[in-house]
Amino acid sequence: MRISLSEALLLPLLGTAMLLATAPASAEPPAGPPTPWPVDRCREILDKTLPVHLAPDLSALTAGERAAVADLLAAGEILQRLYEEAKHPEAAAAGAEVRAAAAAGDPAAACRAELFRLFQGPVATTLDNRREPFLAVAPESPGKSVYPPGITAAEIEAFLAAHPEERAAILGERTAVRRATAEALARDLAALARHPALDTLHPGLADRLRALAAEPDPARLYAVPYAMAWADEHVALQRLLFRAADHVEGDDPEFARYLRNRGRDLLGNDYESGDAAWVTGRFARLNAQIGAYETYDDALFGVKAFPSLSLLLRDAAASATLARGMERLQEVEDALPYAPHKRVRADIPVGAYEVIADFGQARGTNTATILPNDALFSRRYGRVILLRGNIMQHPELFAIAERRFRAAVAPAHAAELALDAGHLRTLWHEVGHYLGPDSTADGRPLDQALGAWADALEELKADLVSLFAVQRFAAAGTIGPEARRAVEADGVLRTLLEHRPRRDQPYQTMMLAQMNYFLDRGLLAADGDARLTVDYERYPETVAAMLAEVLALQRQGDPAAAEAFFTRWTSWTDELHEPLAARLREAGGPRYRLVRYAALGEERP
Repeated sequence: MRISLSEALLLPLLGTAMLLATAPASAEPPAGPPTPWPVDRCREILDKTLPVHLAPDLSALTAGERAAVADLLAAGEILQRLYEEAKHPEAAAAGAEVRAAAAAGDPAAACRAELFRLFQGPVATTLDNRREPFLAVAPESPGKSVYPPGITAAEIEAFLAAHPEERAAILGERTAVRRATAEALARDLAALARHPALDTLHPGLADRLRALAAEPDPARLYAVPYAMAWADEHVALQRLLFRAADHVEGDDPEFARYLRNRGRDLLGNDYESGDAAWVTGRFARLNAQIGAYETYDDALFGVKAFPSLSLLLRDAAASATLARGMERLQEVEDALPYAPHKRVRADIPVGAYEVIADFGQARGTNTATILPNDALFSRRYGRVILLRGNIMQHPELFAIAERRFRAAVAPAHAAELALDAGHLRTLWHEVGHYLGPDSTADGRPLDQALGAWADALEELKADLVSLFAVQRFAAAGTIGPEARRAVEADGVLRTLLEHRPRRDQPYQTMMLAQMNYFLDRGLLAADGDARLTVDYERYPETVAAMLAEVLALQRQGDPAAAEAFFTRWTSWTDELHEPLAARLREAGGPRYRLVRYAALGEERP
């Protein structure tokens, strides 16, 4: 899971990076064939975009580490292309065309190329929060490119009802779903023939595909692992990771072992060896999140993970400080309002890092990550928490957060936000993903049980756990009243939205749910100008009550109950939400973030 600095500020800005949850009918894209946007429409977006340049000091790296960085950046570029293609089937061709036209001096194409870089594909999030193509491509579909074009959830469910043995494969985290056409089957069989290693690592798959090819049927669905869906790219990734491991072997043998395990994982479509090496390894200066983990882009079922890579430089002193904060992990788990509780590892690695470069689903201004998400792996090995210091400490981003907070609250609360409090809440949000239920009461995985509501519930749980934990720390005297108040103020900031959420936005949906719940319980109140006051005395009981409801929904695993919960708590009124949102839009400054990386040769604007 991942989360952005002063998330209420950044999450509405991430556009394509974090999508899944509740919306009005007006959020649908316009009808008719899409045409490329003119320069003025492009400029509307780019004029509302803040450039963020990341340039950590890599001078302390050894020659081997620098060579490994070069190979990992090359691997990231591959995963970037895969992410764009996974989101839209025309991304590769459209991106190549617009970049070529921009290089030839076409000013309109140059503007569109910037949008492609910003939104990581040919579909933009507009200023009024719609998803709309800005190039001449088909509108975005809920299933992106990891399901057959135009397919509906109802058709897939009907197929699975007739073929229940296919459910695990069709709804697998890292499988691409196809229609059993002669062309698709021939393409997949050719990939296996080109790469015998894939045939070896996926025994029986070739025979199954040949059987389907004997009687192709477009109504029949089948699934292939990502390693075969993008076979050439995965083989290239494995070679780059092995070569990077060779370069860094002498300086950091544990990191080298992780890279080799992850290279094998990518071909085998099974991440256990790499995740175990990642979570339990103690690396020197470099770290890397590599692979497909987060499911935010799957708006059909919420189960498909999308490609990513983050290359990070460790801050040793800050990491040691963070690790000391994990000593009370089991105590917080045991206090959560649900049962039965689980045993958690108190020695999960927590690190503070500088971002060297992000790719694919990880690209943007997210400040923290906790992985892996797999419940079995997290029980066996724990999880790793990565905090991104050069995002969290970015002065322009925090200044925008302060302006938005002051625009939303009564003057008495204007000075209550603090940068360090955001760090603490972010850390415990990520820890919150590790705590609480990791399956339903009857043993089903949460994502498969709750479908498209799983991400919104999980992120809401993590938000509430962070606030719940801080209440306990304050009661025990391990943090002071000023720190507690600042974290609680950051929790209010988290609820602020500039637009009514769409149905495909899980973060924004759960943010709205928190605001409405806090209003209902009297923690928040609004005056006639939709300016918020905060009754901090109501924080403990309100957070505990909402957290209990969310944990119960996860244990129940009923998507209809989850939908009813979000329907109840995501109302949007013209009297309160709209004037507050308008004031936030006016005060907030740039809406979008375009991150550029010195390591990729991208210059500071």
